[in-house]
Amino acid sequence: MSPQILNTAKPTPAPPAQRHHHPPPPKLGRRAASAAIAIAAAPALLSVSPAPSKAQEPEPIADADVAPAAAAAAPGPCLSELPVTATAFLDVSIGGEPAGRITVGLFGDASPAGASRFMSLVTGVGYRRKEFVKIVPGYVQHGGVVSYPAVPAVTDRLAAEADALRVRCTAAAGGAGGGAVHGAAGAVSIVVRDPSLPPPKPKLVAKGGKLEVQEEQVGVVPNGTEFVVTTAAAPELDEAAVLVGRVLDGMDVVEKIAAVPTVRDNGGSPYFRVAKLIGDKRAVVAERGFNRPYTKIVVTNCGVLSKTE
Repeated sequence: MSPQILNTAKPTPAPPAQRHHHPPPPKLGRRAASAAIAIAAAPALLSVSPAPSKAQEPEPIADADVAPAAAAAAPGPCLSELPVTATAFLDVSIGGEPAGRITVGLFGDASPAGASRFMSLVTGVGYRRKEFVKIVPGYVQHGGVVSYPAVPAVTDRLAAEADALRVRCTAAAGGAGGGAVHGAAGAVSIVVRDPSLPPPKPKLVAKGGKLEVQEEQVGVVPNGTEFVVTTAAAPELDEAAVLVGRVLDGMDVVEKIAAVPTVRDNGGSPYFRVAKLIGDKRAVVAERGFNRPYTKIVVTNCGVLSKTE
């Protein structure tokens, strides 16, 4: 058995690390130093983005918030399920050039007074050679027939049909957001109210040797001949118009009308508001031109195609 050999020698110390002497970096000017710092910091800025604060974090959208909006955008039963009893047409020109034909299915059962009035205006010379006078997001509006007087008995009946259809649509939708009468594109309606008009003013008049209190309507009352065609959901029309039908064919023509440039609505200008407040007639004239198309849009021909008994 060989004896164990122990290493009693002292460990040899490691040689010291050699130091390499580099020349000092050249001095940089202020602009060069700023550029160097920006270049050095660029990778860190590109790779790491700070976490958003609580105020910047988007709040999660609940399903309950999405459902009403989706329901409002969906076509309501008033437009898609009401039976069509007659079919009319409107041939339209834009800037003197033929733009196509709009075919309208009329709801004679749901809106007998409104559909009958529309049919009486598309036959003969009612809407023929008359212009579209208003284009806004949601609908286009035809000027109607100015010579028709606003007979209260007629307009009241049309307004009653508008109220009945609004109740019917709301009930059909179960009171949800899809109950708007004008809840989708393609609705054709006659204007019977102007919600922007102020209420009638009472005035004292002498009649037959006696003093009587009468109501003086401020502004021009709709005569029930102007019609609108929706290009999207326009529930604001529920208070102003009675639904008479829907577009069966020719929505591309309606979109052409909606794309015509119009006079900019300057109603939000403080100068305009002040001018209207003090009764400046120039403001009244200017307001009549808001949203009016620059190009003439005319119904060149119109009539009834078919009628079901």
